[in-house]
Amino acid sequence: MTSTPPVGTRTLGRDGPGGGLVVSTLGLGCMGMSQSYGAADRDESIATIHRALDLGVTFLDTSDVYGDGHNEELVGEAIAGRRDEVQLATKFSISRRDGAMVIDGRPENVRACAEASLRRLGVDVIDLYYQHRVDPRVPIEDTVGAMAELVTQGKVRHLGLSEASAASVRRAAAVHPIAALQSEWSLWTRDLETAGGGGAGGETVLGVAREHGLGIVPFSPLGRGFLTGAITSPDDFAEDDWRRGHPRFTGEAFAANLRLVDAVRAMAREVGCTPGQLALAWVLAQGDDVVPIPGTKRRRYLEENVGAVAVQLTDADLARLAEIAPPGVAEGTRYADASYAYGDSPEPAR
Repeated sequence: MTSTPPVGTRTLGRDGPGGGLVVSTLGLGCMGMSQSYGAADRDESIATIHRALDLGVTFLDTSDVYGDGHNEELVGEAIAGRRDEVQLATKFSISRRDGAMVIDGRPENVRACAEASLRRLGVDVIDLYYQHRVDPRVPIEDTVGAMAELVTQGKVRHLGLSEASAASVRRAAAVHPIAALQSEWSLWTRDLETAGGGGAGGETVLGVAREHGLGIVPFSPLGRGFLTGAITSPDDFAEDDWRRGHPRFTGEAFAANLRLVDAVRAMAREVGCTPGQLALAWVLAQGDDVVPIPGTKRRRYLEENVGAVAVQLTDADLARLAEIAPPGVAEGTRYADASYAYGDSPEPAR
């Protein structure tokens, strides 16, 4: 492997060990290989990860909750023998209990989850370890303190947060350098940029994250596949695809959001790329500290996504996209339960 992969590199975090974590400009979200988006073929999933590494997409994203551990095992199998090529990210704090999602940020759970992830992944160290969601019952100082111990022990290299509020980012960064904030960000989800994204007093999550040197890792940068233009009807979803019940993919919201996709598709034709590549190019253009992780379980979509790195948008292109997709453009909420994102935790005991 060459020192500079074909897709290039970007750095997450400025204050951590070694000045930050150098990753591929584009990452690969692996969740769909184990859950949520219909059945996946194991061989094709592993082949997709191998193809990603061959193309220089070396930043792989998983979590212990994806497929209840299956995804970490799958990723571990795929990178066996190629670990040195990979920047490996996983997450903890969410689990499924009796059909409900439970968030647990207790220090003892941090330690137990990390050990379990290391075993499933078959590695000695995790490059980037995220708290998947902020626990509303445990001070984030306690959680990040336990995560920092993992760094000291050499089990984790860098720390991250996912869907944390501005206040949570600030409090976490006061305990230990945080390399990355993973949050949803795309042409149809721009909460990260607005005061409504969990900020107080007009501040934004994005602004606070950048103030503290965090890199930004957008998940679902393709609008959960919608911005590719491949989805034209709710009937396009498999019976076991969770998007069938998603607020943005049902009823009147689906038809309203389809108009956004039509505008992206029309502009993509003019630019000379696919709608998905245009949507990814917009995310990439938001800053050199931004590393999107579009998810796919198929090689052909991976290869299309990689092509977005070569799409250079002009200032006029970006201005036009700002008109097509201003903040709040999408109909419907990101989750059925809006409290799931941009979480706060209680203040530590005095």
